[in-house]
Amino acid sequence: MIDKLVGSCSTQTASDEELVVLFLKSNDNRHFEKLYDRYAYKVYKTCVSVTKDASLAEDLMHDIFLKLITKLNTFKIEAKFSTWLFKVSYNHCMDFIRSGKKNIITVHGEEIEMQDDFDINKIFEIEEVDTIGLRTALSQLNLEEKALLYLKYLEGRSTREISTIFSLTESAVKMRLMRAREKLRKRYLEAFLNA
Repeated sequence: MIDKLVGSCSTQTASDEELVVLFLKSNDNRHFEKLYDRYAYKVYKTCVSVTKDASLAEDLMHDIFLKLITKLNTFKIEAKFSTWLFKVSYNHCMDFIRSGKKNIITVHGEEIEMQDDFDINKIFEIEEVDTIGLRTALSQLNLEEKALLYLKYLEGRSTREISTIFSLTESAVKMRLMRAREKLRKRYLEAFLNA
């Protein structure tokens, strides 16, 4: 199967998965550099969303790509590279935070600074959102709940992609998303009523 993937594709036209195979077979850095060019900014954005620290995010991004050189052989060719890379990036950032090296966590963590394009209407079906109440409500969710809501509503990821990232079934993701939305809605209403 690997030989079929490699075939006669060039680095410029190769899919992500083909580039992984080409790199593993040849150790030619051009293939890895192409993956880096395609995904460096996306990995950086993931790191920024977790840490809210641009310089730290840049360091973490570089660490992730260095780590990839040794982890690429664990990538399963039938999987989608971008989803696998997001999982590796997210886990690396979370491991860094859990290690105590960084105590500020946003979106995926305890302190939340919501981006303007987070469509809370999809969760609450309301027209006006009290930002302070929303932040209060979000601070009461656990790490997994925040990550699920972030991936679904801010990044627009599919249930299938989220299930791969969290190593859950799609039905488990749907159930956890439903619970997280309901918990957020309840905490938001409590914060709104107590304001």
